Order: sequence, then structure tokens, then C-alpha cells
Amino acid sequence: MALRRTALALATAAGLAGLAGTAAAATPAAHPWMDRSLSPDKRAELLVAAMTDDEKFRLIRTDFGMKSDKHPQPEGALGNAGFIPAMPRLGLPAVQETDAGLGVTKPGVDNKGAISLPASLAAAASFDPAVAHAGGRMIGGEARAKGYNVLLSGGVNLLRDPRNGRNFEYAGEDPVLAGYIVGATVKGVQERQVVATIKHFAANDIESGRNTISSQIDPVTLRESDLLAFEIGIAHGDPGSVMSAYNRVNGTYSGEHDWLLNEVLKKEWGFKGWVMSDWGGAHSGAKAANAGLDQESAGEVFDAEVFFDKPLREAVAKGEVSKARLDDMAKRILRSFFVHGVIDNPVPVKAGTVPYEADRMVARSALEAGAVLLRNENALLPLAKGKSVAVIGGHADKGVMAGGGSSSVTDINGNALEGAEPTGWPGPFNYHPSAPLTFIGKRTSKVTFDAGTDVAAAAKAAAGADVAVVFVTKWAAESFDAPDLSLPDNQDALVAAVAKANPHTVVVLETNGAVKMPWLNQVGAVLQAWYPGSGGGDAITRLLYGDVAPSGRLPLSWPTDESQLPRATIQGAGLNSKEKPADTIDYNIEGVDVGYRWFEKTQRKPLFAFGYGLTYTSFDYSGFEVGKGKDGRPVAHVTVKNTGKVAGADVPQVYVTGPQGGTRRLAGWAKVNLKPGASQRVDIPLEPLALARWDDAGKRWHITAGTYQVKLGRTAEDFAADAKLDLPESFPVVKAP
Repeated sequence: MALRRTALALATAAGLAGLAGTAAAATPAAHPWMDRSLSPDKRAELLVAAMTDDEKFRLIRTDFGMKSDKHPQPEGALGNAGFIPAMPRLGLPAVQETDAGLGVTKPGVDNKGAISLPASLAAAASFDPAVAHAGGRMIGGEARAKGYNVLLSGGVNLLRDPRNGRNFEYAGEDPVLAGYIVGATVKGVQERQVVATIKHFAANDIESGRNTISSQIDPVTLRESDLLAFEIGIAHGDPGSVMSAYNRVNGTYSGEHDWLLNEVLKKEWGFKGWVMSDWGGAHSGAKAANAGLDQESAGEVFDAEVFFDKPLREAVAKGEVSKARLDDMAKRILRSFFVHGVIDNPVPVKAGTVPYEADRMVARSALEAGAVLLRNENALLPLAKGKSVAVIGGHADKGVMAGGGSSSVTDINGNALEGAEPTGWPGPFNYHPSAPLTFIGKRTSKVTFDAGTDVAAAAKAAAGADVAVVFVTKWAAESFDAPDLSLPDNQDALVAAVAKANPHTVVVLETNGAVKMPWLNQVGAVLQAWYPGSGGGDAITRLLYGDVAPSGRLPLSWPTDESQLPRATIQGAGLNSKEKPADTIDYNIEGVDVGYRWFEKTQRKPLFAFGYGLTYTSFDYSGFEVGKGKDGRPVAHVTVKNTGKVAGADVPQVYVTGPQGGTRRLAGWAKVNLKPGASQRVDIPLEPLALARWDDAGKRWHITAGTYQVKLGRTAEDFAADAKLDLPESFPVVKAP
């Protein structure tokens, strides 16, 4: 979990990847910026010097790559999110941008669907950056083969509220975990020579009124929470671009926020890539450019006007924006293209080969690593092969649910639930055709299906089987938040009736995260499958039958109900709500104490704690101690032993409280796979930024000297051992990247 890779090392690694590609058509003599022996910075500088002003202004704004009510599809675009025509004079390929973090959402040059990863929360629940990295490589490879060179992936906004409609695109409530997971995803994408975009910068933690709402939060608190996730993600992933958020932060739009974009991101963190606006997130020309926004996204369709064309040209002519700033905007974009191979190794004009079924296995493995077993009374799971099974609800005969909005991927085999409402934005309502019923049917001599729309009929079906597996769903999507944590469509009554009819009832949740479960103590087992992705039905079945033991741990605190949250309601929540959203949202209520830290601070007990998850075996810990590693940084050590009868994975978690007090913080963890009876001594490096606090006067992270309380946890509230860590006055501060 070492964070401090230098920007130089990251850029060098990405640049070497670019060197492996085919030679560019233009020779270095004709185009000196094509000399690959030069640094990306020098190459971008040479190219900008050769550009006309018109070419620079063309580069700093993308067009919407699809047909819209206002414009036809641009010539050369692939029907995608963003497009810039090629510039043959300069040897620049067209820029083709596509959504999003779970897979390629538009058909591209092969005019086919794609493979969807499960929700990003599943990657976070794996507590394994290798899982996120493999997913990033998969979707990056598909994007490149389909003709895209920018993938709008890498959502790292914190889960401050479980009702946020976009939580499934993000990586949970803890900034260290989220930063590592999303950083690994970004790195995987860019290894395929496709630029990734970490987003949405910053504090875009609800969707209600997202285009105007102001996130009110103390700047130091912001650094130690939401911005910390970005800082770690950027340090690990080195994204070519950062996407600014829709919302305002302390009254200023994110895309016009000089402190966020210039002071923090570019100066303090040393970010050398470019900042693009979200679609509809630009509000000015000169103000935004001077504040650090480098590129306007599809302004001709989504913004009030194309601010980075005529208005910005006039501002440059008047001296309101310097020519040096215009050059910097262009240079940042081109530098990322050189670093990540976009120019040296252009995406194929014709469709590349996509290993769709191999990619489906990547998606399946991601869910197997990230599904969370919440309950398993009397070892109901894993199911015995051959027992009769009643599969009920959730369209489990057709497929598995996907979240909505710009991240929704249409599977290569199509949408299994065509025509379901909503068919328009933020739909279409989408099901990946990986039907649990099909896979369960291969494991038993008798399987039945009931749609679950008639509670009495479903209960009757359940009573006639050895086991009942109920699939419950709750759809979420970009642009709206859920008004509450309840399951829709009478599903609570359905589960209760099935459980009454059959004591061997398993509930599989396909949701955006936490939901209320009034029936929890009535059922035998509960498996959280998030939005399961293109391999979902297969993965769920393999988990239910024990082909693989569940190993996911919750990347979020699961409240009992809304009364436990910092805000009991979200104004304007709900799809097509007529209520006016709030003008502001006060994140100073919980401040840095997001999620499990909020529950500790307020002495409330969640239904399930952060880090919680069951499996089919058991683990013991021994020999917990904390010392210093070879680099001088703190490292925890623990021996983990599998004391059960099957192979499985455990996630020992280390939480730290500083000498200044406050709530515990996750500082490190490990994913440990062990066979029955096996044990392993595990080293868990502690993230320095989890030990540090932000010193605003010194503009630095500072680790206070003194005694740190260290706890070894199975969850954020269940601890197996304690230790102390004494850090001296001479312990080095942690410098911002």
C-alpha cells in the first residue's frame, strides 16, 4: 500500500508503455514533437509552439459525439460522449471520449455492446487493489479496441449518504480505501494506452440539485476527507485528466474554483494533466480558465454557450486570460496524450479484437471477490447440490440489474429487460443477460421460478422447495437520490412471506448499497451482490454453492434506518421529484467523521459495520504487533490462520487513533487467501496519510509526535487485538505530492 510514488516515476512508466507502440506516420524531422526520446513535457511544449490559435481553441473544447436536439452527430465521431476532430497537419488523432467507470457504454467502431464490471462498490468491497486493477485493464482494453482513447472512469466521491444515486459508481466511505481502489482502476485503464479521468472534483456526494447545490465544508475538513481520496487516487493512478464536479463548493462552482483546481490540485499536488468540465458543468470562459479549467466538455449541447470558444477568444484578446494560460491549457492535454500513448499509438481505425468471454470472467471474478455475505444462520450456505430450489423475484429468470445513467453498459448480448421503465434518461432500465435462474438450474434437479409479483403465489412456490432464493432489487441512477432506504414494489412483504413459508430462505440483494431489512431475522442468509455486472448470474451461483467462498467486506456502514444518518432527509430526492432541491448541503455536520467514524462519534450502532463480511470458514489472529518497516514507516504484523474446513480469504484491518484523539481511521489492511489449516504472517504497511493531519498554516500533512492507539479489527467496531505506536518528534512530515 505504498502511496508515495513520485509523479516522475508514474509518468516514466506510462511513457515507456507509449514507446512500445507502432511508429507514428510523421518523422521527428517533420514534427519534432514526435521524437520519443524527448520528455512528454518537452514534446507537448514543441507541439503547442507549432499550433495556431484556432488549433489551440479546437483542442480545449470537445463536441458532443452523438446526435442531439441541437446538432447532428459530428463527422468522424463514434456516437460518444466527447469528440475533437483529428488535426492531420500536426499528426494528432481524433479525440474520442466515452463513459464510464464500469465499462464502455457506447458501441464504438465494432458497433457492439460491451462487458460490464459489477458496481465499483464491489471492487471496494474486495479490499483488493488487484481486483480493481484487473477491472481497469479490462474496460481500458475494450475502450481502445472500440476506437476510444479517453475513458471517463475513476469515480472517487465519498459515500457520505447511502441514498446518493451514484454510490454504485464510487468506492465507499473511507478515503484511504477509496483512493487505493480507484487509483488501481485508473492505472489499469491507462496501461491499455487510454486516458482515464478521475472524478468528480470535488464533494459531489449527492445528486439532488447537483448542478447548483453548494457543498458547505471547512477546507481543512475537506482535505482530510473527500480530497484525501482524490489525493491518494491521483498519486496511485496518475490519471491523465481530472473531471470537475457539477456542484459548488462553499459557494463557488467546482469548474471555477481557483483554490481547488489551481492551488490544491495543480500546485500542491503537482498534477500535470488537464481538468475537463463535466457535461453541463461549465459556466464561464475567462473565470473558469483562470481558475484552472482546461477543457470544456460538449458545451454546444450542455452549457449555456460554448464558453471556451468565442467568449474565451475575446478574453484572451483583451488580456483577461493570458496567452501563456491558453498555451498551458493545450500543453496539459497534449502532455497526457504523450504520457499515455494516445498520440504515439493511436487507437485502431478498424475494430480491434475484444475477448468478450474472457472479459466476462474478469467481471465474474470481481463480483466473487466483492460480494458480501451479511447473514448465514445455521450454515445455510453454501447450498448442497441437488436440493430443489425456488428462485423468486428480481427478474432472475432474465438477468441481473444494472445502475442507470451515463455509466450503464449494454452487454454484448443486449439488454435482458428491454422496454422497462424508465426508457428515457437516466435509463434505459438495463439488465445484463446473466440469469441466476439459468446457472442455479445447472446445480439442481429441480428448479422453479416465480416472478414475485404475487406474494401468496411466491410463498406457495417457496413452500414446495427445499430452498428459496429471493432476489430483491432497488434501482439507482445518476441525477437523482433515493428518498429513503426502503425496498420498492412490496418486496419487504415478499421476503417476509417467503421466509414464513420456507425457513431455508436466502435473500440476494441487487442494490446501490444499504437498504432497510425489517425481515432480516426471519431469513437464513443474505448476500449483498451490489449491481452484479455481466458475469453476475454465474458469480452469484458460484458463491451460493461454494465454488468460491464469499470474501467481500462492506466498504460502507449499513445503517438500520435513516434516523442514524447525519441528515434524515435529502431535499428534492426521488426520481422526477417536484420538490425544489436545497441550495446548500452542510457536510460540516459530520465533517471528517464519515461513515464508521460518524457511528463511533455519535455512539450509534449500525446494522452492519464497515469492514463486515462473513464467509464459509473461520480465521484466528495471533502475534499482533506494530513496528517500523525498512523505509521507516509503520507496519503492523499479524499471523492469520484458517481454522475452518474450506479455503477462504480474510481481511484483517488496522485502525489508528492519534495522540490528539478523535475517531479511529482505517490505516491499512490485507487480503489473505488461505487453505484449511494454513497460516501466514502478514505485514500490513500503515498509510502515512491515515496517521497525519493537515497543517493549514504550513500547507502540509503533519504526523504528530506521540503515542498512537492501534487496533486490529475484523470490522470497524469488532477488534481482536491492540497495540501502541510511539512516533518521535523527528518522524518526518508527509509532504503533499
